[in-house]
Amino acid sequence: MPWDNVLGVALFAGLIGLAILIVLWPGEKHGKRLLVRWGVPDPDEAEVALAVRYLKRRRLWYPWLFLAIPTLLDDGGVGSVVATLLLGGLIAEVLAQRPSRAPRREADLAPRTLSAIVPAWVLVLGVLAAAGSVAHLVVTAQWKLLAFAAGTVVLCAAITALAVRRPAAGAARADLALRCRSARVAIGLGIGAVTAIGWPGGNLVSFLMVIVGLAAFLAVTAPLKRLPAAA
Repeated sequence: MPWDNVLGVALFAGLIGLAILIVLWPGEKHGKRLLVRWGVPDPDEAEVALAVRYLKRRRLWYPWLFLAIPTLLDDGGVGSVVATLLLGGLIAEVLAQRPSRAPRREADLAPRTLSAIVPAWVLVLGVLAAAGSVAHLVVTAQWKLLAFAAGTVVLCAAITALAVRRPAAGAARADLALRCRSARVAIGLGIGAVTAIGWPGGNLVSFLMVIVGLAAFLAVTAPLKRLPAAA
């Protein structure tokens, strides 16, 4: 492709990405709504600011990833959307590993653990979905799909681990709510993705497994009415 066409395509893609970024860019109402949905009633200004920063870290990357991933995966459908959300979440959690310079307003001496952030039933669903899909792909010798499924599992596990270990920031309840959201959304997306990858085809069994995976995804990613007792 001539260089002028390459630059034209890059410029067009950049403008689309910028437009999407402007539409997705979060404000105070988005941060407040996020906290309320994840178990933090009546958040104050500092908590809302923490939630807005949390959203910005993710949404900054979504447009550019969504423009690049369909080309890399040769998939412009749901797979690209899931990959964009997972990679955006991973980048955000990596950036969040830097210690916060702002002082915490509440003492929290107990270290965060996975069990304090993700309920056991969520972890069990994640393990069952991953194990079932991987086993089916191995038995049917679908190695390319197996690689995608394994990569998805690793990506979701990394996001969850980073959400647990990232340095504390802000008020304890808002910090916990955002950790819970990161981990549960990553696990839920992973369940839905590996189920779809692990059970391809148009037969009844595959259809039923995908429906089960979708139901598990909705259950895992459902917002919390109240925070875990660890808060």
